[in-house]
Amino acid sequence: MLNEFKSFIAKGNVMDMAVGIIIGAAFTAIVKSMVADLINPIIGVFTGGLDFTNLFVVLGAGDYASLAEARDAGAAVFAYGSFLMAVMNFLIVAWVVFLLVKGVNKARDAATREQVAAPEPEVPKGPTEVELLVEIRDALVAK
Repeated sequence: MLNEFKSFIAKGNVMDMAVGIIIGAAFTAIVKSMVADLINPIIGVFTGGLDFTNLFVVLGAGDYASLAEARDAGAAVFAYGSFLMAVMNFLIVAWVVFLLVKGVNKARDAATREQVAAPEPEVPKGPTEVELLVEIRDALVAK
């Protein structure tokens, strides 16, 4: 069973998956920073710092000034503002990922075009099959 596990781990697709997960985690940090540090401040300028996270409805008795206060008190809340912010953040992150992938694909396509554009050196052509047969025939007739 140990040998079977070693062969499973040694397979290329398991290693590829591990590398993909590690790169994905690093990429996630880049995207989160880009959204939090670059995109959201710009959006905040245009929306006046609009934040929906404190929009909620208490399901039951009680009056709370903030969502955190209601949750700390153990009240059942319908936190639709947090959901709206999560959806907005998802759309922003999805847009940033789209732009990054589009840029990477464009760079890869440009590199591929450069490789295709470079002419391959011509391989010297040898005699055709017919020319070889004629040469063999002539050599046999000459003997």
